[in-house]
Amino acid sequence: MKKIGLVIKASNPEAVKLGSEMARWALKTGGQVFVDSGIAPNIPDAIAVQPEDFPGSVEVLIVLGGDGTMIHAVRLLNGKKVPILGVNMGSLGFLTSITVKEVFPLLDRIMRDDFQTEERMLLSVAHTRQGETISRFKVLNDAVIKGDNARLIRLETRINQEYVNTYRADGLIIATPTGSTAYSLSANGPILYPTIHSIIVAPICPFNLTNRPVVIPDWMTVDVTVSPDQSNVELILDGQVDVPLLTGDTVKIKRAEASVYLIKYEGKSYFDILRERLMWEVKRP
Repeated sequence: MKKIGLVIKASNPEAVKLGSEMARWALKTGGQVFVDSGIAPNIPDAIAVQPEDFPGSVEVLIVLGGDGTMIHAVRLLNGKKVPILGVNMGSLGFLTSITVKEVFPLLDRIMRDDFQTEERMLLSVAHTRQGETISRFKVLNDAVIKGDNARLIRLETRINQEYVNTYRADGLIIATPTGSTAYSLSANGPILYPTIHSIIVAPICPFNLTNRPVVIPDWMTVDVTVSPDQSNVELILDGQVDVPLLTGDTVKIKRAEASVYLIKYEGKSYFDILRERLMWEVKRP
């Protein structure tokens, strides 16, 4: 693959420096590198494009930053099937699991189309009001419905149109397996292997302590309606987009038709990443 897109965390000088080095390396090996026009002056060997032009310009996307930068990159692709490599330049990095030292050997393989990808499901999220769809989104990690103050809110929840519960809680998280190690994990949700096809429904600090997270198959749908007399409620998408909700609004969530394809590094398993990021005990020889 010769057309490489770079998504760089602009506030990280090390990420910008590495991006410049990668663009120089790719140019010498016959490739082209595309970057957002805003950061292009700092990457002299790259071609500047507008964010909306990324999906049609690149054959592979490389992300230099943390998980937030990766989520931003997924939004840029807008469902287009472009493989993504995440390089960890942040503090955590479940999605950006490749280290700086591992980049160039893997980049060489990418240039020769010698790599494998792993599919990650997305969620399709529709915000409806009085039966009319106001907006639609795709998310990689989660859709979160919560209040913007310390009060509990009530959220009527149905799965496959069957009534489940009216949660009285700080909020509700609907997450993918990829998002199981994000906000859902902090809400005592389960860790799911990222290629499992399922959806997590996890209440945030529920008033009734028997309200526990549930896992459902990915062919099911989740409808969450803001109960009467609720105010200051928001829909938060992948922690990056906030949508205000009114009483009676419904958020409809299901598996999206599109998926994300992450480039795998064969020397590192998902359990290696869990041990590193969650600081689990390391087996001693």
